[in-house]
Amino acid sequence: MKTTPGTAAVQEPKAGGLRGFFDNGKRQRILVIVTFMILPMILLFMFTYLPFFKMIQFSFYDRNYLSEGTFVGLKNYINVFKRDDCFKTLWVSVFYMGGAVVQLALALFFASLMVFKVKGSNLYKACLFFPYLICGIAVGFIFKFFYAHGYVLDNILMALGVAEENIPLWLQNTKINNICLAATSVWRYTGQNMVMFMGAMMSVDNSLYEACALDGANNWQKFRYIILPSIKTIIVLNLILSISGSLCAFEPPYVITNGTMGTGTYFVIMNRIAHENQKVGLACAMAIVLLAIIILCTVGQKLFFKYAFKASDDGSDPKPRLRNERYAAKKAAGKAGA
Repeated sequence: MKTTPGTAAVQEPKAGGLRGFFDNGKRQRILVIVTFMILPMILLFMFTYLPFFKMIQFSFYDRNYLSEGTFVGLKNYINVFKRDDCFKTLWVSVFYMGGAVVQLALALFFASLMVFKVKGSNLYKACLFFPYLICGIAVGFIFKFFYAHGYVLDNILMALGVAEENIPLWLQNTKINNICLAATSVWRYTGQNMVMFMGAMMSVDNSLYEACALDGANNWQKFRYIILPSIKTIIVLNLILSISGSLCAFEPPYVITNGTMGTGTYFVIMNRIAHENQKVGLACAMAIVLLAIIILCTVGQKLFFKYAFKASDDGSDPKPRLRNERYAAKKAAGKAGA
């Protein structure tokens, strides 16, 4: 509205139509958000949610990739638990879970060494992290020849004085072949977890280390009372991811042994049933069952760590704080007695 001396107020005409609709700043922001989101959402639906819902649908049918199949209800799910080559193969994942625990322990150990300024730490970090950069299929081929009878590992042991007849068949011996395959995952992922632990350790306030040094604490006490409580969240996260990943182990057994001689993991057998045996419905049911198991394991781990490391009302962990108070009290008592 415009006014001039001696004249009546003049009402400015409002823009109408589509232009007037988009003149509103709030509508413009909504339009920008929708415009930038619509393509990613379409792609997410096409390549994630739609295949997932189709997989659920296929799990109720006896079919292959080309035929429409016949509806069988819950028969595929029942077969997952009844067949020896389906659900029971999850026991093979126990070896990979054990390897995940060893892998996290080694990563935590190496990360602690690097934080305490070991000479040549940059070279060690590069060497430990390098295996993670190698493609999983390539890692499988590396260890396929590494474990092959008469090749790398056998030659190393013979060079160290071990008699050839005392060297086992690493991939054919059912007592140790799954341990050997789990060791490939330890070799590959230790460096990745080490880097994550180091990032968490470096975020700890340096004044805490300085206070410990003034009190005469050694490196073990710094690790126990400062580092470990401070990176508890990262340890729990890595443990959950490692155990969930152990249930999905695929590349080492598929490339190295093709799942033979008792090394077939759940994913390897599922791939064989779907692609070689053309039982798509049964393979989809196996995938749904595995998804449910992973969800249950993740929730169970979170509940376990929630109660095992119950936090105080302010979000801090009381157990390390109480240990630190007892440690400080002992130090004070020792100084007073002296």
